[in-house]
Amino acid sequence: MQTGVVIIDSQVYRREFPDASIEVLPGVSWGPIEAFPSPAYWAYQAWANEQEVEPINYKLGTTLREEVGACLLGGHGIPASVGLAAFAHLRDLGAFEDNVPDELQLREWLSTPLNVSGKSVRYRFANRKARYLHAAMTQLATQEAPLQSGRALRDWLLCIPGVGYKTASWVARNWLGADDVAILDIHILRAGALAGFFTPGLTVERHYLQLEEQFIALSHGIDVRPSKLDALIWIQMMSAPNVVHGLLSHAGLKAA
Repeated sequence: MQTGVVIIDSQVYRREFPDASIEVLPGVSWGPIEAFPSPAYWAYQAWANEQEVEPINYKLGTTLREEVGACLLGGHGIPASVGLAAFAHLRDLGAFEDNVPDELQLREWLSTPLNVSGKSVRYRFANRKARYLHAAMTQLATQEAPLQSGRALRDWLLCIPGVGYKTASWVARNWLGADDVAILDIHILRAGALAGFFTPGLTVERHYLQLEEQFIALSHGIDVRPSKLDALIWIQMMSAPNVVHGLLSHAGLKAA
């Protein structure tokens, strides 16, 4: 067994984890809890975070329309700060209210320079995202979104032009706290490649659902909610690019 320890406000918490050599999935060992980014490391990190008082809040918006808008405006080469600034800008202009702005209006709003940390920044893909946003807001205004499960919401969102599995899963996780979907991006793929819980050669473009199934299997194996594990892996992998690239190079794996 491995013993994990965390100290918070002078209070010591301990928990036992399986031995590093034990398999959490067929062919995938737990690994040491101190070895970033082994399955045991993620299990320990998730448990340590649970001892904190503040729960994780995934939501970016206060309505489903806002949540869809925020997720559509982020990702895919858009820095998080720029995506959030664009979302706040459009929200303040009423883009996510009952009266759906036309595509031309959305394009004009998105073409206005944004203030990001005191710098004037132009939003990339304004034309494309205006088209996607108009289609999304129109569907949300004219149809009732299914909210009984993350997958039901995701499948419904996939009907919107420009919304793929990652964006739709992001909305479902954020809005419902869904554990039956996963937000698979480059950071999650790299973690899976390094820890060995993703089958080599699979890509999100062609094998999203298969990779998602493997990710959820890992989360169940280490007893961590998929929604929490997804967020935890993303923030740590994204925050340590030099370490991640070094590990990928050492393991003979591609960075992308």
